[in-house]
Amino acid sequence: MGEEEKRIKEEVTDRYSLRGRVFQAIREKILSGEYKHGLELRETALASEMGVSRTPVREALRQLELEGLVKIIPNKGASVVGITAEDMEDIYAMRSLLEGLCARLAVERISRQQFDKLEEIAYLTDFHVKKGNLEKLFELDNQFHEVLYEASGSRMLKHVLSDFHHYVERVRKASLLSPGRSQLFNEEHKAILEAIREKDKEKAERLANTHMKNTIANISEQGLEKNV
Repeated sequence: MGEEEKRIKEEVTDRYSLRGRVFQAIREKILSGEYKHGLELRETALASEMGVSRTPVREALRQLELEGLVKIIPNKGASVVGITAEDMEDIYAMRSLLEGLCARLAVERISRQQFDKLEEIAYLTDFHVKKGNLEKLFELDNQFHEVLYEASGSRMLKHVLSDFHHYVERVRKASLLSPGRSQLFNEEHKAILEAIREKDKEKAERLANTHMKNTIANISEQGLEKNV
């Protein structure tokens, strides 16, 4: 590769890497609630805030529009859409089915190392439930699902579920930290793990599906929709 080709390749790589960082930063602020629904997203202000030019900001906003997190109106600009209560219900309906499929596939594809990791997470979760370490419980819940997604052996399924998991992070955290839920969610995790140990695909799928239904039921009972 000639020097000029190398320089162009590096410039392209840097540009997309920068756009990716800007995209992730804005996305995180939307999903965390820092950028609230309806907030106008001005390219100039965002560029100044992040110390970049307007180009990666503009590209990031277009990508966020494709995800449905931002709305761009020609000649007016962009504003935050975020995740609505209705979106959350749809996400959990889809997660219920896809988490079931994930657990079913994991029965056939999980490695010994992945299974051991899930067991370790369940053990640590029990420990932190007793200690009342709620922030650690949220972290362990994330880890359990990410390892399970990996264990499905499906790159596309892992990608979709990881995004869904992140989209509803605030309401998941509120649900997990609600009275009594921290103990129950780990019992549900351990039941899924036991079904995988038993190589029972139908049971693993059913339990993972029920785990999601129990989560959305808890969200509704606790009135946690306001957290999205």
